[in-house]
Amino acid sequence: MRTDPGLVRGDNEDSILVDLTHGFAILADGMGGYDAGEVASKMATTLLANRLLATFANTPAHSANGHAAQSSLRRLIGGEIAVVNSAIHDAAEQQTPFHEMGTTLVVAVFCDDHLVAAHVGDSRLYRLRGRKLKALTRDHSLLQEQIDSGLVSPAEARYAVNRNLVTRALGIEPAVEPEVHVYKVRPGDIYLLCSDGLHDMVTDQEIQYLLEEFRLYPDRMVAELVDLANSHGGEDNISVIVIKILHQFPVAPRGWLKLRSWFS
Repeated sequence: MRTDPGLVRGDNEDSILVDLTHGFAILADGMGGYDAGEVASKMATTLLANRLLATFANTPAHSANGHAAQSSLRRLIGGEIAVVNSAIHDAAEQQTPFHEMGTTLVVAVFCDDHLVAAHVGDSRLYRLRGRKLKALTRDHSLLQEQIDSGLVSPAEARYAVNRNLVTRALGIEPAVEPEVHVYKVRPGDIYLLCSDGLHDMVTDQEIQYLLEEFRLYPDRMVAELVDLANSHGGEDNISVIVIKILHQFPVAPRGWLKLRSWFS
């Protein structure tokens, strides 16, 4: 994993966090004046990680099976994100320097050969399976709404001036609706969490090429992604987390199984 300020901005308002033991990764891209964006993104990753750890300690994965477990995890993660949203919103309301601060969020939780993916805003989660790259998240942004309505083509979207206007973010409103989905995980899958500082600068075709080219070299893969975004202008902070699934990880008889994969 890696976070980089890029070539234009003087500070880095992204925050990333990975917990190998419990199998989750979190990425947030903050927004707001002064240091508010940095505060919001750090609150998002830290508070959500702490709440997930506390919840996992009280509700181990093996307490439910199959579809019931997946539904439970979806509700659990959505509920924890709601709590974190309230905390960021309250901090913004109570402290003038942080007024209207907010952050995007994307989180991936791996359990029992499944991935629970949740996001708010335009930070993304991609999956490379075989030779097919797929975005598992759909941007909560004005530009995505324009694409969906046919006002802007995907090709035109890369050059749109409003591409960074999100329609959902943590902390902006008292309540927020995260999008949460469950996916089956297969050995050999590669998952990429990234901020818009990467996907605004690098095309999906370029992302796929680098994931395939350096699939055996995780550190090089992350470095190449960040370097390519910077070579294309580096207009925003760039954050990248890459996860490769080496083999199956069914729920152990007791507790949460450590994620058998590598994070970079």
